[in-house]
Amino acid sequence: MKSVTSSTTVPQNSIISTDFPKINYCDSYRITKSTNDTVEEITAAIFNLPKWVNGLMAIRNSIVAIFGLKSDKKVKEEQTTYFTIIEQNENEIVMGENDKHLDFRTSVFVDRANSFIYLTTIVHYNNFWGRAYFFFIKPFHKIIIRSILKRQLHKTQKNEQQNL
Repeated sequence: MKSVTSSTTVPQNSIISTDFPKINYCDSYRITKSTNDTVEEITAAIFNLPKWVNGLMAIRNSIVAIFGLKSDKKVKEEQTTYFTIIEQNENEIVMGENDKHLDFRTSVFVDRANSFIYLTTIVHYNNFWGRAYFFFIKPFHKIIIRSILKRQLHKTQKNEQQNL
């Protein structure tokens, strides 16, 4: 059975880590999925978030707005993608944000030779508040990432069953 695997290192050949002088946190989750979809289509599917995740993000946005931090509402008014696209090539899209407390990047990387799709996150703490903030966010982050990648696997398995 296909599953989500995790690592604490950036995938080989990924361009995600070129922005930070120091990475304070890294996780990378991988699924096996053979697809002819473009990296843009894969990214759009991954970030088509379930309602419960959008609900958590709304709560998060309400809390961080009190402290003057960026919220998705502000970001979405300025751009058309979920996060700002930092860098892109035919196999990877790196998105992220810089804020007072921390900077982060998230990457959707497609390794077509091995039929892997990686969702990698790196974080650089700018101060104590970044470390404190991410301490509380990290458990939710891990649950959300695993959940959205499992949804992708479920869709793949459902499509495979329909094609039999």
